[in-house]
Amino acid sequence: MNKALGLIETIGLTTAVAALDAASKAANVTLIGVEKIIGIEKAVGVNIQIAGEVAAVKAAVDAGVEAGNRVGVVAASRVIPRPHDEVDKLIGKFSKNLRANEENKEVKEEAKKNKKKSDKEE
Repeated sequence: MNKALGLIETIGLTTAVAALDAASKAANVTLIGVEKIIGIEKAVGVNIQIAGEVAAVKAAVDAGVEAGNRVGVVAASRVIPRPHDEVDKLIGKFSKNLRANEENKEVKEEAKKNKKKSDKEE
């Protein structure tokens, strides 16, 4: 892989959203995954995975960590420049999880719309 993988692990969703917002605004990176982690520092953690050019990911992770620490606690962060090809398999898994979550959300929203529509017709 010629790109870099950036990881930001936060305590709580609010901290993760603030970190991701800052990271996305700081550089041209792509969100490739989000994982909820139970038990990090005796709390629920969120791990954000981003990818892009090495310098962009480094800048994004730095900005995300700074913003996250202003809101809550960033437990860990790491930039892996040009990870080994075997890591691509893990990145693929992150991406699949993100796509599956988005598809589930779309299905739930469609079901809500249909329910509201049928409630109005009754």
